[in-house]
Amino acid sequence: MSIEISKEICIGCGQCAQICPGTLIRLGDTGKAFISHAERCWGCASCVKECPVQAIAMFLGEDAGGLGGRLTVRRENTLLHWIITMPDGEKQIITLDSRDANKY
Repeated sequence: MSIEISKEICIGCGQCAQICPGTLIRLGDTGKAFISHAERCWGCASCVKECPVQAIAMFLGEDAGGLGGRLTVRRENTLLHWIITMPDGEKQIITLDSRDANKY
């Protein structure tokens, strides 16, 4: 799994760079986020969850059962809407309440 950052959508807030446990995300000269070594990404999805504008997507390859889909997250108060977009445009949304993170 790897992430991709859309420079067109990124607002340069830097939240992803602050949250990345591998310190792989940085803000470039343009003020937009980029990942310095995508091959070192752990696939933890911290940056995907943190991005307020869905500029970061996790690529879900066949090895992860994603068949080339992309995962983004939209936050709404305590709700996290995990949005899986398949290559054909079909979307599946899984909504979780972050207050239940340690419930199970």
